[in-house]
Amino acid sequence: MMNTIISAQELFEIINQPNVIVLDASQPGDKVGLTPKNPGLQILNARTFDLKNDFSDQNNPLPNTLQNAKDFENACRNLGINNNSIVVIYDNLGIFTSPRAWWMFKSMGFDNVHVLDGGLDSWLSNGYSIEKISKKEYPKGDFTAKFSSKNVVDAAKVNTNISTKEYQLIDARGAQRFDGTVEEPRAGIRSGHIPNALNLPFKSLLKDGKFKSEEERRELFDALNLDDKPLIFSCGSGVTACVVYLASEGILNQEKAVYDGSWSEWGQSDFPIIKS
Repeated sequence: MMNTIISAQELFEIINQPNVIVLDASQPGDKVGLTPKNPGLQILNARTFDLKNDFSDQNNPLPNTLQNAKDFENACRNLGINNNSIVVIYDNLGIFTSPRAWWMFKSMGFDNVHVLDGGLDSWLSNGYSIEKISKKEYPKGDFTAKFSSKNVVDAAKVNTNISTKEYQLIDARGAQRFDGTVEEPRAGIRSGHIPNALNLPFKSLLKDGKFKSEEERRELFDALNLDDKPLIFSCGSGVTACVVYLASEGILNQEKAVYDGSWSEWGQSDFPIIKS
């Protein structure tokens, strides 16, 4: 059985199996100071997982929010994904949007999903085959989505949690954004963090576009002095929260969820905030 996070070599060994589907979850443009080294290229025969246009709730004004099960199911079927598929996801920034796509599959009841550590750059550094990105159509798949509500929480639950402290909340944004000492990149969004939140910047869990070793990641999580209460992961818009979520797999075993609206929602409302 494959690990959730796999290497380029491991993907190369299985990529020609008929039920393996490779998804490119890269997003156009630079993200949080990260610039793709190889824009316009993809792993040979990869399929485009368009997070913004095909795999986000188009009726929600917040960015990147999780769509309903039927829309997710239809989008997956359009990519030729089946219930017996082995899905491997990557992006062109090493590790950035691919964990978000992984979490979405998990939230829709699909477990045979993996993330390519190091993304496209790792694949290229091994000399494996690539191609230019192009629009393609695929035979309709039979993928079935079964939404798991335990994987996602809303603002109301996060707000209630300030007093109940039922969950521990980990914020994946950088320290300055968390502390409120710099302005938020999105206009009209306040600076600071949710009361009682802990800060673990997603970049601290990565090195050269790959996840740090399990031992190194464990040390970073240990430094938060967490207990056994369930976890909520938050960030700017629900993307890098999933990086920290994935980094915690095999290290933190309690129940986990993502606050989907994240700071894009919390920071523009009247919810309480803290500045350090």
